[in-house]
Amino acid sequence: MSRKLIPFERELGERVDEVLHYVWDPIGVAAAPAARDEYSGYAIRALGMLLESDPVASVVSFLIEVEQGHMGLEPQPEHALRVAELLLEWKRVLQHKYDRPEEVWRPLRA
Repeated sequence: MSRKLIPFERELGERVDEVLHYVWDPIGVAAAPAARDEYSGYAIRALGMLLESDPVASVVSFLIEVEQGHMGLEPQPEHALRVAELLLEWKRVLQHKYDRPEEVWRPLRA
């Protein structure tokens, strides 16, 4: 992505990175602070897929490809599907958040 991300895309990208690290985590590094950026490169590509029209199928295929082709692991299609569905749920939640008028997000005054 060569253009500047809008706030929705930026926050979705952060959530994608977190989900890949803490939930997908095919090599088991979620508990290692030094490995926090281990999947960040994949997060950028997954974000692009989430912004497309058929994100679940694309993300599942991508995660399986990474597990098998890049990491030499046995693919986990069921887990990849759960991760993709969680990412799509984050997309829906953030769309709802960013579709609301700005006033809704201001703190309530006492």
